[in-house]
Amino acid sequence: MKKVIQILFFSFITITLVSCGVYSFTGGDVGNAKTIQIDFFPNQAPIIEPALGQRFTQDLQDLFTRQTNLTLVSSSGDLHFDGEIVDYRINPMSAQANQTAAQNRLTIVVNTRYTNNLDEKKNFEKQFSFYHDYPADVQLTGSRLDAAFDEIIERITQDIFNASVGKW
Repeated sequence: MKKVIQILFFSFITITLVSCGVYSFTGGDVGNAKTIQIDFFPNQAPIIEPALGQRFTQDLQDLFTRQTNLTLVSSSGDLHFDGEIVDYRINPMSAQANQTAAQNRLTIVVNTRYTNNLDEKKNFEKQFSFYHDYPADVQLTGSRLDAAFDEIIERITQDIFNASVGKW
């Protein structure tokens, strides 16, 4: 009997929250938008990493299709993202006693333009960036580069999501 009451209570709360619009299980506030257009983000940084633009674009598209009910379209989306990767740099971060770097930092900066065709007050253009630190005696190639990209792109795409539709 106690189990039945718990199930009924949980069902009642779930139906109430969903029907009242208090909580969205989609992860973002997309308003009345039904479609999203995410254009290719070319790498226009002084240092070109060949696959970075494609990978960033794909990860941003995947994030929005996973966390919202929006349909990805190639043109005339209710929500529209475009931009470019404007910086890709590696800087030394900390020095050792022999005046060499102990740690390096890879930083990626993405300029993003967001257009909400249903509510122009929400439009913006801004830069998002994040970094990955790694030992200076390590080459940033292969799986290490992939891990750095995973960390950086995940953070930047999540920041873009939060700035545009995330209303937490």
